[in-house]
Amino acid sequence: MIQLMQQYEVWRELFSPLHALNFGIGGDTTCNVFWRLQNGELENIRPRVVVLWVGTNNHEHNAEQVAGGILTITQYVRSCLPRSKVVVLGLLPRGERSNPLREKNAAVNNLLRSALDRMGPVQFLDMSAAFLHSDGTVSVRDMFDYLHLTAGGYSTIATPLHELLLQLLDDIPQERRASLV
Repeated sequence: MIQLMQQYEVWRELFSPLHALNFGIGGDTTCNVFWRLQNGELENIRPRVVVLWVGTNNHEHNAEQVAGGILTITQYVRSCLPRSKVVVLGLLPRGERSNPLREKNAAVNNLLRSALDRMGPVQFLDMSAAFLHSDGTVSVRDMFDYLHLTAGGYSTIATPLHELLLQLLDDIPQERRASLV
């Protein structure tokens, strides 16, 4: 999901000016990301903020295992990059209508919400509700295959993420910060 964001204008407009690097690889699971981190992906970089968005491809794992993997990655990033701020993005709903994968992703988000609160300076941004209509469906205008985002879907994610990043980077006036929380 994060890898594909670079293909859309929203990346060039909002994230390129922040000198953002995108290490996403399509199809990755928490295990793949953790392996890459342990094998040098964080070497020789000192980002001010790290955004982590992983877990929806962990089909074979239950919600507790997926959340555990995300929490392990978050702790590892914090230990390797203690001066970096960390943002964890919540998993999005999958499928046009309610289904077991969507329920699992929602459970992962609930587990993350409570666990990340106790982890220290980590922000959790859950945008899943923005993709659910009043009848519980997801629109093809947001997710063309009910999983991968369209340009409009990426804009839905990117705008609040960009605002949070600006806040974390101290690039917005103090009076605007209260409205973002």
